Amino acid sequence: MSLYFVDSMTWTITVLGWFIVFVALVFLIGVFLTVPKILNLGSKRDVRKKKGSDAGEQENKAVVLTGETNAAIAMALHLYFSEMHDEESNVITIKEVKRRYSPWSSKVYGFNNVNFPR
Repeated sequence: MSLYFVDSMTWTITVLGWFIVFVALVFLIGVFLTVPKILNLGSKRDVRKKKGSDAGEQENKAVVLTGETNAAIAMALHLYFSEMHDEESNVITIKEVKRRYSPWSSKVYGFNNVNFPR
């Protein structure tokens, strides 16, 4: 094999790899842009099936959250998540443990004796 052939194959694989990555990226962008539209069509269809005039009024109304409502929700979430964990002292102590000698943990028994007596 010549050096030119290796270089041409390298460039071919590189360009093909970049092409595949960009095609996958364009495909994913298309998926991420169309899925919300499809989901919105399904939800609008469900709203239309519900009481005709009431559903139209509900669709036009926007949910308005005031600052007080947002503060109450944030405080409730904070209290809920702070109760999930115990209060800790944040002090770490390291104690040295003296271990007794055990023949089961001895490295000497891990070696194989190659010279067996006959």
